[in-house]
Amino acid sequence: MPFEKKLVLIFFTAFGLMLGGVLVGTLAAVVVQEPPLATMQRLSREIRIWAVVAAIGGTFSTIEILESGILKGEIMAVFKQVFYIISSTAGTHLGHLIIQAAAGGEG
Repeated sequence: MPFEKKLVLIFFTAFGLMLGGVLVGTLAAVVVQEPPLATMQRLSREIRIWAVVAAIGGTFSTIEILESGILKGEIMAVFKQVFYIISSTAGTHLGHLIIQAAAGGEG
């Protein structure tokens, strides 16, 4: 898959993981009669790192690629992984901001 397409795919995967995870978690909060808006805010803070990791395909493969890139001099592989991490983080952050705005939180 071309680099640009993978960046977009990773961004929206992280974005979707944030929105989907928080919305389904909030549905569970409603079922067990917990405050949904407070649960939305808490979940959006708690699952950010998991959305980043899941969107890039797990940490082990990323660490392997970074290691081989640094040790074997494959600098382009290192740059690609860094951009994938940035793309995933951006998608997660956008999802977090949208959730916080919808829940009336700090953003």
